[in-house]
Amino acid sequence: MYNSKIIGLGHYVPDNVVTNDDLSKMMDTNDEWIQERTGIKERRWAIENSGDTTSAMGVKAAKVAIERAGIDKDDIDFIVFATLSPDMYFPGPGVQVQHALGIKTVGALDVRNQCSGFIYALSVADQYIKTGMYKNILVIGSELHSHGLDKTTRGRGVTVIFGDGAGAAILSREEDNTKGILSTHLHSQGEHAEELVLVAPGMGKRWVNDILRDNDPNDESYFPHMNGQFVFKNAVVRFSEVIMEGLMQNNLQKESIDMLIPHQANLRIAQFIQKKFGLNDDQVFNNIQKYGNTTAASIPIALTEAWEEGKIKEGDVVVLAAFGSGFTWGSVIIKW
Repeated sequence: MYNSKIIGLGHYVPDNVVTNDDLSKMMDTNDEWIQERTGIKERRWAIENSGDTTSAMGVKAAKVAIERAGIDKDDIDFIVFATLSPDMYFPGPGVQVQHALGIKTVGALDVRNQCSGFIYALSVADQYIKTGMYKNILVIGSELHSHGLDKTTRGRGVTVIFGDGAGAAILSREEDNTKGILSTHLHSQGEHAEELVLVAPGMGKRWVNDILRDNDPNDESYFPHMNGQFVFKNAVVRFSEVIMEGLMQNNLQKESIDMLIPHQANLRIAQFIQKKFGLNDDQVFNNIQKYGNTTAASIPIALTEAWEEGKIKEGDVVVLAAFGSGFTWGSVIIKW
């Protein structure tokens, strides 16, 4: 059995910066209210018709990751693309990336696990490499939220949180089993699926024919719904549990963590986890302040920036953790 190791990272965010003050001109909100509840100061929103689609941003991040990995695009054996905001209802963006990068006809898999999407995608890629089926896998998390948000006062509780962007990683075969991804841990609790949900379009409740028939401008099923307090309370519990699960499986202690990169859902969640695990500011990386919540893209963007800034070094124990819609959550334990 092999291990899988991250050998290249890249990210991309749109140039357009949207501050909290900018949002206050669209809806009844203000900078103090947003920062107090989320820690977010600004986010990136793609400008309409700019070409920054979910797949296109994923391609831009992937090109950086491939170059940094020192491999050729044709060395990639498989693609895993995590997103909740595909360019089309189907097919998913994995095949678009394969085409746009000019990669040979390798398999392309789409993961729809929202905020925990990149964790799930890493876990899938890790298993393929562990078994020897593939050697180099491109894993992408990319989201275009801004075009699907309710930018009125009605939608402010959700809209102020989300941003656009993409991150990518190249996973490659590692023969030293003490290095690379040591373990991955995945969970779900579907009973709470409707606490963080986008109903339409969906075959179960609001499909295209219903939407066209009703033509209701006040139909909120098009927009994300979130029970914020309920999600927060569950997130802080599940984050802690799944991080400890990973540490225990690898005979590690809290003190073993060199870098924790949580999904950038809410700065208050990250701060709660940091305090609970007794970590200092140099042991936790957050960038939600400038990008907002980019769901499946948040961890690869943050991981890339932490690496670029020299905060992750060879031999470090790096912990990735996420919680989100579904409810789904997970962690990845890495020896860099």
